[in-house]
Amino acid sequence: MMAPILGLLLLLLSVNLSIHADVSIDCGTSDIYTDGNSIVWMGDETLISNGESQEVKSGNQAMSTLRVFKTRNKNCYPITAAKGSQVLVRASFFYGNYDGKSAPPTFDLHFDGNHWATVETSSDVIVYYEVIYVVKGDALSVCVAQTKPSQFPFISAIEVRTLGSGMYSHVDSEFALFLKKRVAYGSTESIRFPDDAYDRIWNPEVVDNGLVTARSDALLIDVSVEDNPPQSAVQNAIISSSTSQPINLVTDISVPQVSIYMTMYFTEVTELDSTQTRSFEFYMDNKSASNPILPPYGSVKEMYISNITASKTTSFSLVSTTESTLPPLINAMELFYISDPLTDGTNSKDVNGLVSLQNLFTGIQDWSGDPCLPSPYTWNWVNCSTSATPRVTALYLSSFDLNGLLPDLSSMDALETIDLHNNSLTGPIPDFLGKLPNLKTLNLADNGFSGPVPSSLSGNTKLKLVISGNPDLCTSGKSCKTTSTGAETTSPSSFTGGGKKKSKLPVILGSSIPSVIVFWAIVAVLSIAHHRRKTAALNAVGPGGTNGPNGGTPQQSPMNGLMNKIGQSVMNEIKVNIQDQADQQQAGQQDGSSNN
Repeated sequence: MMAPILGLLLLLLSVNLSIHADVSIDCGTSDIYTDGNSIVWMGDETLISNGESQEVKSGNQAMSTLRVFKTRNKNCYPITAAKGSQVLVRASFFYGNYDGKSAPPTFDLHFDGNHWATVETSSDVIVYYEVIYVVKGDALSVCVAQTKPSQFPFISAIEVRTLGSGMYSHVDSEFALFLKKRVAYGSTESIRFPDDAYDRIWNPEVVDNGLVTARSDALLIDVSVEDNPPQSAVQNAIISSSTSQPINLVTDISVPQVSIYMTMYFTEVTELDSTQTRSFEFYMDNKSASNPILPPYGSVKEMYISNITASKTTSFSLVSTTESTLPPLINAMELFYISDPLTDGTNSKDVNGLVSLQNLFTGIQDWSGDPCLPSPYTWNWVNCSTSATPRVTALYLSSFDLNGLLPDLSSMDALETIDLHNNSLTGPIPDFLGKLPNLKTLNLADNGFSGPVPSSLSGNTKLKLVISGNPDLCTSGKSCKTTSTGAETTSPSSFTGGGKKKSKLPVILGSSIPSVIVFWAIVAVLSIAHHRRKTAALNAVGPGGTNGPNGGTPQQSPMNGLMNKIGQSVMNEIKVNIQDQADQQQAGQQDGSSNN
């Protein structure tokens, strides 16, 4: 299962326009700067060539520019990352009415060929999405995709942070965590880097319903627990007013049913004496779901729940135990949705073939992300199968300004269609094309290919082959070596696009005319020509003078018409050979007569 994703990563790495985690990308600008949180930002103009830069008014420098995409199914940013590392990826969007239409768009957000979220932007509010997951290879991608007509996707910023290897470990690495909520209870402002070494954003929450805030009097709080919350996120807490009053946790779950991952952090705000006890349990839908929780002073207790199905009606609360003399408290919380299983990406054999194309042709190097996934957001110039690990079944690279030699695409053995016409490809037609087992259509017209047509193509009756417009191809009576045997042969006249002469016959795709058939066709044409002269002489003295019985031109039989067309073309191409054969025949007859 890992092989496909490795190929995808090679695809991302093959493109020069890539960057490394940890990184902060300000989309739509070329500036490099350090913000008020000591985060270094870089522009994206050297990372992606598609899209348009736009400016908006914002007090946040990273949100003052954006990049909007009005072409392609999807547009992706490739970012190199350490294989097997756990990363936090954050994508931010600030519409700011950049287009003057007061119509914030909706579109899709993807990562590594997986659906991430449907982005619903706002006129005046920054919207951001976070995902935490284990990278399957050496790169990741962040993509936006248009889903509605005239609603163009855009992006304001991308941030990637590497997390500790043991963090958020209670979910299988085949799944991702989509952030729903991260709260620092009792805080009055958002907390992030440099307070949080991993640059998670902890937001404050309004306190009501009889809850009170408290600040820890501990000078130092040991936060060395599994998920390493910053001290500033646990310095404050919310506390209910009495032991009889629970703390009802607001989760903002908005879907009918979803698997969740929740982490809660607890630390005592003051050192208790021997007569005091703070003990409470975590309840889900009014049923206890934990052992008693006793917050420590000067350190943190972390509690998690994972793979629990919840909905917008599910209730979560903290309820005092009967032994407790103090009401419950909570300092911080994180809530995630658990994703569906992550894809392994497009088949690695196809990805490797695309890598070879991108390495040679600069015009397609800025296509990144998974070529086939998520469906239906494939690259515009490929078609893919619908299997779980999709195969590339078609390449549509007509008029892409490709020039030079065609690379080896033999690994792409699911290809059914290759359209490369109207480019500047040169050199011989590669033999591997004739060995692709599923190939049905091959269009190489209007390029600069030269030499013979491989017999594996010219002799394939199941292949629709177009090679016209390649003046240096050996296809019109020239003597040249085949690529399969090296023997001298005359390329069949059934192909157009040869040297100085071109056959006037239509291109016969996927087949050839053997030389023995050509020979007998010539004999037949000579015989028919002789027959026509005799018929014309008879018609000249018959009814109607030189015309037919009804005053029209005498009609040829279908066979005579076809043979005349073939014969005229073939005779024009090899008339010298015919004359030589005739001379040799006549000399032989004369020798025979003299001997007699």
